[in-house]
Amino acid sequence: MARSILLVNGHPDPSKDKFCHALCDAYQEGAHEGGNMVARVDIGALKFGFLENAVEFTQSPPEDIAAVQAMLERADHMVLVHPLWLGTLPARTKAFLEHLARNDFLVKTEVKGMWPAKRMRGKSARIVMTMGMPSLAYQIFFRAHSLKALEAGVFQMAGFGPVRHTLFGAVDLSQEGRQRMLAKMRTLGRAGK
Repeated sequence: MARSILLVNGHPDPSKDKFCHALCDAYQEGAHEGGNMVARVDIGALKFGFLENAVEFTQSPPEDIAAVQAMLERADHMVLVHPLWLGTLPARTKAFLEHLARNDFLVKTEVKGMWPAKRMRGKSARIVMTMGMPSLAYQIFFRAHSLKALEAGVFQMAGFGPVRHTLFGAVDLSQEGRQRMLAKMRTLGRAGK
């Protein structure tokens, strides 16, 4: 069954020679082969700054982010591809997610009860993270803290489910390894996962 997918290249550098860009290209190609519809966003090309106070978080986002919110409303599935920098998301990628959540878009905060209302119920998500170290080292020695925080604190909190992840480690080690990673992304895109 064809899916509507929002594909987000979360690398802050707009250069097309970044591996995250190639992974997004491979996913997009596979998704089209599988009959899925893909709306793609490259955050390095968007215009937005950093949120500086809680009041901004309650207001409407910049025009570029509002367009992404509209794409996400229409999507069944969201894929976020980003590099691991200093143990977590790049600052601009996190800023993008903060802007995306503005004005109660991801969760409705002013509701009665203990937890905010999850606005993304019925949508699934995949986080694809690239890193220079082997992914097993990230999982064992660093316990994948930033990935777990992103899954639980953003995606699951917003109601996405299931939330899956793909870790690509040692991305600079060999061209053969990169080709396997690109093939995996094409397969995921074809399946709309």
